[in-house]
Amino acid sequence: MLVTLTIIRYPKKYISIAIFAMAVHHIPLWLNKKISFYKLLGCGKNGTFDKNPDWQQWGILTVRSNIDAINKNELHFSLFGSFIKRWLNFFNTETWTIFLEPIEGHGKWDGKEPFGQHPKQNNYNGPVAVLTRASIRLSKLTAFWSNVGKVAVQMDGAKGFITSVGIGELPFIKQATFSIWQNKEDMKAFAYQMREHQEVIKKTKKENWYSEDMFTRFIPLQTFGTIKGCNPLEGIL
Repeated sequence: MLVTLTIIRYPKKYISIAIFAMAVHHIPLWLNKKISFYKLLGCGKNGTFDKNPDWQQWGILTVRSNIDAINKNELHFSLFGSFIKRWLNFFNTETWTIFLEPIEGHGKWDGKEPFGQHPKQNNYNGPVAVLTRASIRLSKLTAFWSNVGKVAVQMDGAKGFITSVGIGELPFIKQATFSIWQNKEDMKAFAYQMREHQEVIKKTKKENWYSEDMFTRFIPLQTFGTIKGCNPLEGIL
């Protein structure tokens, strides 16, 4: 199984085109028989759960079983087909794509297990990517947003942190954070030893904030392109 996340950044003058793409691109992705699961995603400004959207930046997540089907020299064509490839080129987008292998996790996304079933722990401890996503109950939105901010601001300075992006299907309600760490131990130290993060985890369970949630860890395999002029994993993979 191959999971890909492509972060797309449009020039500022094409923000309306970027928003329109969130509707139009469903069709070619849905028709693509090589893709078993996909999500078109908006992005937050601050690299994690975020109420403030970055209107220039968007994402496409895909899952497919055939790794050999990817042509690195025609990356966007291989991933998304000719229509989206031409769209991204025509509107002069900057893109960064990461290839991922799921290794650990639990939970569901829209009632599905798109990355398959995996153990909650294994022995891998190289560079690790983490996807944490949730559908927030409407009655719990105030509690959620009043608590996550103080955790988010501390991620950037955490030991072993490389980069992160806030992504989501619906503003305020369906949110996710995709983060990359030097190793699993550093990631776990942030997730389970930081007091503020521990308090939020306890509240999510005690107060039943989520109608659905998912936590998945991946091995980052390869990256292509740049976002805001750099490849966050250059020199690491």
